[in-house]
Amino acid sequence: MIVQTPLFHVPVLLKESVDGLNIHPGGIYVDTTYGGGGHSEEILKRLDKKGHLYGFDQDEDTERNIFDDERFTFVRSNFRYLSSFMDWYGVKEIDGLLADLGVSSHHFDDETRGFSFRFESDLDMRMNKRAGKTAAEILNTYGEEALARVFYLYGELKDAKAIAKAIVRTRERKTIQTTQDFLDILKPFVGKEKEKKQLAQAFQAIRSETNGEMDALQEMLEQGGQLLKKGGRMAVITYQSLEDRLVKHFFKTGNMEGNIQKDFYGNIYSPFKLVNNKVIVPGKEEIERNPRSRSAKLRIIEKI
Repeated sequence: MIVQTPLFHVPVLLKESVDGLNIHPGGIYVDTTYGGGGHSEEILKRLDKKGHLYGFDQDEDTERNIFDDERFTFVRSNFRYLSSFMDWYGVKEIDGLLADLGVSSHHFDDETRGFSFRFESDLDMRMNKRAGKTAAEILNTYGEEALARVFYLYGELKDAKAIAKAIVRTRERKTIQTTQDFLDILKPFVGKEKEKKQLAQAFQAIRSETNGEMDALQEMLEQGGQLLKKGGRMAVITYQSLEDRLVKHFFKTGNMEGNIQKDFYGNIYSPFKLVNNKVIVPGKEEIERNPRSRSAKLRIIEKI
């Protein structure tokens, strides 16, 4: 029995992503980004008594949304440890995997975690508050070159080097502790027309580094691909170009670099086939209902 709980994140592309998994009622599925449980709830509705769903999330806040359902197992962990936990539970292969890579509305709206530039708070940004460096520690300890790399790779900011230099100069006279401290450094590098976008990119870059998001994504994709049984499907929703490019390459070629491999006869080889050749995006109604879905892109593959 599913016990309804108040969602702290509106599930994006809900029907499209779960439909794309082509749910088998008695299958084994994984929601690697449990969050508020929106996608998981829809998957459970389509499973019978033999089916089972594993939900991963490293944030302790998600535990308030756990379903009381014998067909559901919650795993409080980063999805980069997918294979280890599946092995722990005796699962050798799965029928499907879903990942919604967006930061939950709960995190953006939490004034205490430092995820949003809308609130004055300490710069933490850790999804798992039990481990790792905070965003403030990264800003205060990384060298100028390392910081520039973070802003360029994960935020795709043209002024990455200048921002890194400004951070190093600032911390020579004061410790960078709060979102306002960070905003004061960023102000000279953002224009009024694109202010929100550029600030979001800068915060995204530090958040990604704080949580090791890109490395974790690569590990999850590789492990998920290995765990999928023949005919099993993977559906991934991305929100920024770096993530989407990585997913697109892996789905098309089976590797992160997007290198096309060919067999002896010159036929292109990939362990997957694309279910949707054209990326799926939210419709006008969904964007109006949930503006944070605007940048979402859904890609789905089937293992062959």
